[in-house]
Amino acid sequence: MTRLEHRVYELTVGQLAERSGVAVSALHFYESKGLISSRRTAGNQRRFSRDTLRRVSFIKVSQRVGIPLSQIRDALATLPEERTPTVADWARLSEAWRSDLDARIRQLERLRDDLTDCIGCGCLSMSKCALANPYDRLGDEGPGPRRLLAERGAGDAESRPGGGADADCGDPCAPRN
Repeated sequence: MTRLEHRVYELTVGQLAERSGVAVSALHFYESKGLISSRRTAGNQRRFSRDTLRRVSFIKVSQRVGIPLSQIRDALATLPEERTPTVADWARLSEAWRSDLDARIRQLERLRDDLTDCIGCGCLSMSKCALANPYDRLGDEGPGPRRLLAERGAGDAESRPGGGADADCGDPCAPRN
């Protein structure tokens, strides 16, 4: 990897790609979506400020935990364009995302724990399995894994695996009546 000299304030798209580990095409995509910005030289070549490296790192990490690009763009829009963001700027952004990130962590922990309880889904415990959906009853509630996506309430029988007292734990693959 090419080491940038300290006095280099702008990077070409190739240098940014090499330093960030992100493909040039992805950088162009990020720019087209307003996530990063560049200036053009007299020869119409892109030049990115060095702090774009931090922004690209933030984009990569945010995407890795499942945050949509629209939310990432909105967060980056809170950072100053005219100067390199300070620790305080990043701290404000972090604080704004704290509750959403905490909710994502809880959801991932619940998914991990629910899947651990479900051995191969034959299913060993229809009354505990968060994936059980006898007769596709949850289809009326909307698309997706309803029980895995919903936050469980402490006393909410419908949100618990098994679906409450009236849940029929017959053949989950049988057609609905």
